[in-house]
Amino acid sequence: MSTLRAAWHIAVKDIAIEWRTKTAFASGLVFAVLVLAVLFFSRDPTEVSSLAIAPGALWVTFTFAAMLGLNRAFLLEREMRAMDGILLTPAPRAAIFWGKFGANLAFVGAIEAISLPLFVLFYNVPIWPRLTELLLVIAMATVAFVAVGTLLSAMVVRTRYAELMLPLLLLPFLVPPLVGGVQLTASLLDGRHLSDISGWLKLIGAFDVASVTLAAVLFQVVLDE
Repeated sequence: MSTLRAAWHIAVKDIAIEWRTKTAFASGLVFAVLVLAVLFFSRDPTEVSSLAIAPGALWVTFTFAAMLGLNRAFLLEREMRAMDGILLTPAPRAAIFWGKFGANLAFVGAIEAISLPLFVLFYNVPIWPRLTELLLVIAMATVAFVAVGTLLSAMVVRTRYAELMLPLLLLPFLVPPLVGGVQLTASLLDGRHLSDISGWLKLIGAFDVASVTLAAVLFQVVLDE
């Protein structure tokens, strides 16, 4: 079985399970709405403009809402030792990473796609003229986030406190893409062009390449452990 075909089957399986249960998606969406609302109503509109707080609120929402889904990435395989069954199939080990990566990317992308209009509704920021550029920034930061999250989720799934360990391990690795995402979002909302802030974009791009490559290589070591 080819790596691409096996990865496709694994990703479709995870997406189909989430489509039926909608457990992680519903909890992530509720969490996203809650975070956006709390951060919006906690500010003093006479002291802090919505434009000043909006970029940070957007990325905090994306990060913590997506973690709820990444926490569940391997929990299904832990039950009834399903991962052992997957490892016994002819599927290459690399296919498991790419399948999980694709499913997690779809989940996080769905959360972001719904959270973005809610973000505009709460903060009334002019994102539509810069939507294409903003989506590029979000996509690049999300790739790094999901790659590292998929690897760490596989590492902590067998630990006693997997739900607690994943955020503790993941957050330090998210500093470059999150800081870059906030800076780029703030600049775009302020009317600047990506060519003027290309340094942050290059940083996220380099982190994407490094995180995806290292996660794909180290994932097979994690499976062997």
